[in-house]
Amino acid sequence: MYAEERQQAIARLVNQRGRMSVNQLAREYDVTTETVRRDLSSLERLGLVRRVHGGVVPPASLSLIEAGLRERDHVNTESKERIARAAIDRLPAPGGTILLDAGTTTSRLASLLPPEHSLTVITHAVPIAARLAGHRQIDLRLLPGRVRRTTQAAVGADTVAALSHLRVDVAFLGTNGITAEHGFTTPDPDEAAVKRALIGCGRQVVVVADASKFGVETAVRFAAAGEIDVVVTDSDVSATDRRALTKAGVEVVMA
Repeated sequence: MYAEERQQAIARLVNQRGRMSVNQLAREYDVTTETVRRDLSSLERLGLVRRVHGGVVPPASLSLIEAGLRERDHVNTESKERIARAAIDRLPAPGGTILLDAGTTTSRLASLLPPEHSLTVITHAVPIAARLAGHRQIDLRLLPGRVRRTTQAAVGADTVAALSHLRVDVAFLGTNGITAEHGFTTPDPDEAAVKRALIGCGRQVVVVADASKFGVETAVRFAAAGEIDVVVTDSDVSATDRRALTKAGVEVVMA
């Protein structure tokens, strides 16, 4: 089957069945997941599908709909756990300060913080704050703001203003999409504004993201590729995507 025929078949199948994952499509057409991601990028540019976390949906099925925290927490769980464990190596020395962005992978990172490693942790994510509140080695600071139901994170002018006064050793961020060309993106403008402020605070900025985020561009860019120091991801990321980020000056760590 030629690429054009396969892409037309994928578009028909997605419109018939609704949401499908990259892995499902790879098995259906006996091609690699990298090939499927290229096909989906071509189809999305034509407006025939819409890419979402780990897969694709018909174009009419969502506009700026963002998956909720609970839904995302059950997607790519093993990869997120490996990524969080690898990201622990990026912690500053005991006594240092980190920022933790909202997200399922950053939440796993919070749960893996070593009990003997004293840190100041600043976050706008209510679930992360709740998880760390009882830890003796953590000096926890919760940022102000309006809490979004989707991400359970504080956003808005108060959050951004509070971040403007801070400087931390490492800022750990999540993302909804990554491309070397367009950078790092998220669907919501308020979330994007907070992520930009988080980046501005960090001496080092580390993004934790599984392979499903690569090749995806959502509505609002919060950072160009060169503004991020490190991306910690999993082994499903294609060599092409890794090279493109590395060329942009990003260190790519495979978990």
